Parts: sequence; C-alpha cells; structure tokens
Amino acid sequence: MTAPEAGRGIGGLAEQTTTFVGLPRDRFRILHVSTGNVCRSPITERLTRHFVRERLGILGGPLIVESAGTWGHEGAPMEANAETVLADFGADASGFVGRELLDEHVIRADLVLTATRDHRAQVISMGHSAGLRTFTLKEFTRLVNAIDPATLPPLEEGVVARARALVRAAAALRGWLLAPTAEADEVYDPYGAPLTFFRSIGEEIHQALDPVVTALTGVPART
Repeated sequence: MTAPEAGRGIGGLAEQTTTFVGLPRDRFRILHVSTGNVCRSPITERLTRHFVRERLGILGGPLIVESAGTWGHEGAPMEANAETVLADFGADASGFVGRELLDEHVIRADLVLTATRDHRAQVISMGHSAGLRTFTLKEFTRLVNAIDPATLPPLEEGVVARARALVRAAAALRGWLLAPTAEADEVYDPYGAPLTFFRSIGEEIHQALDPVVTALTGVPART
C-alpha cells in the first residue's frame, strides 16, 4: 500500500517533526469517509476546509482535512453536482481527486467522520484503534452539541490541543447520548440524483458541520 499524500491540508504547510510512531506532533487530521469519494465526502472535506479558513485563516493550518471512499473511485473527479453545491457555499472544489480508503488513511487520522453507520463500521473493522475516534458526521454533531465549550482548551493553547480534547469528550459521551432513530445519523447518497437532491444533502452537511467547526476552532460562524 502507498501512503496518502500529505498535501491536502488547510494551511498548505509542510509536515514537521513526527512522534516515535510516525504521527504528526503538531497536526490534527480529519478524515471524511463515504462510499465512492465523489459526492458526500468531497463536499464534507471541502466545506470543512472552507469553514475553518473563514474562522481561523492561516491559524487553521494545523487542521489537515482529507477524504476517502470505502469503494473509492481512485483518481476520479468530484461529481459535477457536488462541485455546484460547493460553489453555492463559496467553497473551492478545484484539484479534487477521489481516493480509495487505505489503512494508512485511518492510521494517520485523529478524527474520522463518516456519512453513514455502515461506513463507520467499515472503518472500525480495519482496526488501528479507530473506534474511539470514528463517528458518523451527524453523530459527532450531536455529541459536540452536548459538550460545554468552556471545558475545552482555549484557542490560545492551540487548535490541535482543542481538537484532541473535543474528540476525547465526544467519545466519552457516546454511550450516554444516543440517536433518536437509526436514520438520524445517516447522510444519504445523492449519487446519480438531480441537483435539487444534491443541494438538500449539501444543506444537511452544512448544518451538521457548522457546530463541529465552531467547537474545533472556538469561533462561531459569521452572521
């Protein structure tokens, strides 16, 4: 297996010193996972980057945002309707290339956010102690909304420290704050659907991402 490229971060900064197990010491990697990596996870990846840039600018550089698919279309472009959805939000779709989910992606990720429960189960089944850092996107949003922001490290202590604390807090809450229905944690696949459905999925992703990015950065969305 080949290691994933390191250049999909927000700040475009080079990787620095790593820990003894090879993980970045001063970076926090978010991995978005769907099926083909041409619709849902590209939208979520690029919206996450866009929202972090809006809130933190270059200070968001330590947050590396990537995506992959459990049946990823390796080397494929993003679906045209997904690009349109990103343009609706002012996000950049350029240069995207689909990827198949590899062990290396999971090993390097500090937080894995999946489109569905099946994707979450597939990531966890890969091992690599992924269970405590893998959530569906909507599940993570629900847990984040229950966390008191005052209990997280302030941004002055660094966005990486804040992000790691957020994941630990969400994992601790998971068994106590269950979804009202199984479907509540799903983002359905718009592949092959008309633009109107893509836009509805884009809005779902936006609504789920907004509190997550606010919690990660400590900065609310601009009004």
